[in-house]
Amino acid sequence: MLEKLQAVEDKFLELESLISDPDVIADMSRWQKYSKEHASLTPIVEKFREYKDVVKGIEDAKAMFAESLDDEMRKFVEEELAELKVQKEALDAELPILLLPKDPNDDKNVIVEIRGGVGGEEAALFAGDLFRMYGRYVEKQGWKMEIIDASPTELGGYKEISFMVTGFGAYSKLKYESGTHRVQRVPATESGGRIHTSAVTVAVLPEAEDVDVAIDPKDLHIDLYCASGAGGQHVNRTESAIRITHIPTGIVVQCQDERSQLKNKDKAMKVLRARLLDKAQQEQMDNISADRKNQVGSGDRSERIRTYNFPQGRVTDHRIGLTLHRIDAVLAGDLDEILNALITADQAERLKQVK
Repeated sequence: MLEKLQAVEDKFLELESLISDPDVIADMSRWQKYSKEHASLTPIVEKFREYKDVVKGIEDAKAMFAESLDDEMRKFVEEELAELKVQKEALDAELPILLLPKDPNDDKNVIVEIRGGVGGEEAALFAGDLFRMYGRYVEKQGWKMEIIDASPTELGGYKEISFMVTGFGAYSKLKYESGTHRVQRVPATESGGRIHTSAVTVAVLPEAEDVDVAIDPKDLHIDLYCASGAGGQHVNRTESAIRITHIPTGIVVQCQDERSQLKNKDKAMKVLRARLLDKAQQEQMDNISADRKNQVGSGDRSERIRTYNFPQGRVTDHRIGLTLHRIDAVLAGDLDEILNALITADQAERLKQVK
């Protein structure tokens, strides 16, 4: 591990020199590339340097015991040594995690798609609850949310809704939300007071760049139509809504949220690129080991990942067996405890694979 960390620091110093080179500074694309790589290595190098300082401190403290010390100084050195050993133990656990291969999508923006599943109108209502939950979480993170397309129901739910989340590290946290979310409660439409079980699927797709997915314009069939739903005077007046069909895969995306046809097309293309990238990644995952598929962040949307039980006031994440008895706080966007636990579990699984 120490050899790997030293190699990372050597690379860090090399990049530090490059981003200070006038020739590199004059070439903005190279400078940005090296700066981004330098920034990604900074947390590892800082921890490694902290580790080296702690190890040196332990060696210095042990060396002091060879000297003639009075009782007060010996006690001071013993306390300092004990504290340094605790720091080293924590760093020994943290450094291997920092060396884990990073998901190349972690820093990307995401496209989130929520669809009501089993349960009819109740599933659509819960899809709306999840949409609002993510909206509050996004706000707390200081990110931005932008609706791409929505199919609202008369009771305030959504048959489906898709939106983009823009913010550094959005995918690194929200990727754990992909899967089937189950709700158990008495629906507003239920007069007999019976508890119903409904399901909603969530897909979290990293935003794909043009370089990630090549799309031949000849493979696209584009339909223009009048937007429907909320939107004021432009609704049903102009053909601003866009539906794009990718002929080779049969993937269909649509967007009607913007008044501008060009803006709707741009959003729809972003969704199409993200879905094509996701399709390629899902096919790749089908060909890899079962161990990888069983990891926490696998993004398998057929998996039931979480249950929201309203009568008991609990939320249970089935992947890690975590149960929280504060459903109101979770639906208000307080997702940190769940997501941090999922990140920790995922790191532990990946460490097992490395070992």
